[in-house]
Amino acid sequence: MVRFKHRYLLCEIVSEDPRCRQCIDERAVSAAAKDAVARTHGDYGLACCSISFTVKYLNAYTGIVLLRCRKDFYRLLWSALPFVTYLENRNQRYSCFFNTLHVGGTIRTCQKFLVQYNRKQLLLLLHNCTSEEERQSIQKSVLSCCLKEVEEEQSQSGDEEDDCAETD
Repeated sequence: MVRFKHRYLLCEIVSEDPRCRQCIDERAVSAAAKDAVARTHGDYGLACCSISFTVKYLNAYTGIVLLRCRKDFYRLLWSALPFVTYLENRNQRYSCFFNTLHVGGTIRTCQKFLVQYNRKQLLLLLHNCTSEEERQSIQKSVLSCCLKEVEEEQSQSGDEEDDCAETD
């Protein structure tokens, strides 16, 4: 039995109007990506990329998309993504483009990168705040991200201490 290796492309959908991202679904992203591959690399590129191409994750609010394709052909998909100029859903066209943030071998590495990327974005927002209310809400967001990790570490270390206490 042969294991097929994949690559995961973590992309951000950038559009003029952020509200239009909420109307986008996985089929629209998949169709736009396949269309771009067909336009740039022809039938050969489309056939190679379509073998195991899927949209693994789509967050319509943040515009984050995780695309999966075979390891051998991920460069074809990666090179075609800049040619996506719009997404079409329910006979509506939304102008946008894909910004590739990360290419990884597993979903987990893409998730780790996304956490770090979001932290950096929050810190950039914090530095560019104009009012005190904005600053406090962003600080609360940053702290909530950090506190969850600290709480998880504490709960895990607390569980280990309980396990040690029970064995004595």
